[in-house]
Amino acid sequence: MTEAATVISKVLVLDSDPDCQHALKDFCASHSLSPLRVNRGNLLAVLRSNVDLGAILIAERIGDDAQAGIELGRQVHQLRPELPIFLRREQLDGLDDLALADRSAFMAGYTLGHIARLESVIQDSIFCQYYPNALVRGITEITQTALRSQFQGLDLHIDTPYIVRDRLLYGEIFTLIPIESPWCRGYMSLQAIEANLQQLVKAEHTHISADDGDDFRNLNGLLGEITNLIWGAFKNRYGRLESSGPLLAQVPIIINHLHRYISFGSTDPQLCFRCTLTNPANPDMTPIVIYQRFIFNLSWRPEDFMENQASVENLVSTGELELF
Repeated sequence: MTEAATVISKVLVLDSDPDCQHALKDFCASHSLSPLRVNRGNLLAVLRSNVDLGAILIAERIGDDAQAGIELGRQVHQLRPELPIFLRREQLDGLDDLALADRSAFMAGYTLGHIARLESVIQDSIFCQYYPNALVRGITEITQTALRSQFQGLDLHIDTPYIVRDRLLYGEIFTLIPIESPWCRGYMSLQAIEANLQQLVKAEHTHISADDGDDFRNLNGLLGEITNLIWGAFKNRYGRLESSGPLLAQVPIIINHLHRYISFGSTDPQLCFRCTLTNPANPDMTPIVIYQRFIFNLSWRPEDFMENQASVENLVSTGELELF
């Protein structure tokens, strides 16, 4: 793969054939896919959870039922139509022999002997946006700095960034802010569970007084401040150095709280960072997770990607560096 291999995608695998699992695992490992196994009885429950996914791999035969995978594919497509589904078939490559209603549920059909044919389909459907390594590293650094400035006495770990195609929301607190540079336009969001942030405030791991932890406005403000810090650093590092041009077009953002669903008016995948905070002094503390997502749905030109080159003099004048 290209430089974009530094970004992975989680895929759900429903395939009970032990002879195929090793080959599927090898294929995933060589194509930046992180496979998560699930059994038939748990599939729909997992899809209704907060698991971030890029695609689903389903076997046509499950147990003794030669058509179970096709029926499950229809159900999954109705529940999560944004997720591409790949059907491992017993005999025929492709989907041409399936009824039209069944065919529309799947992105591609393949046999194990021709699994390599999935390579181009995966590139087009999952990794259809290329993210420069320097950008991914830069966002990680910016996010680490912002989170560490707001949380005290905690260890921070950011997982390998990954691509998600689902549109699910996580937790109750959700921030959203426009992101813009000469080569991209879109949005960044942070998502967190309110009770988890409240736990950190009351344990005095933030700048907020523990007595103010019951006020949800303070928790909103905490995630909002982190969002602002990341946005400001992103703007300084990647934003326009010249004055901005005329107002550009926007698209509606649709949020359905009942279904924990958000749409940015496009089918573009999202770049996701999973940030986990733990307390080294209290290993029994439940890890706190904050999800960070980027979607460049309005403009994306990675070939024009560049970082602002700040001189030492500029950094000193702005107070970011001090003469020793």
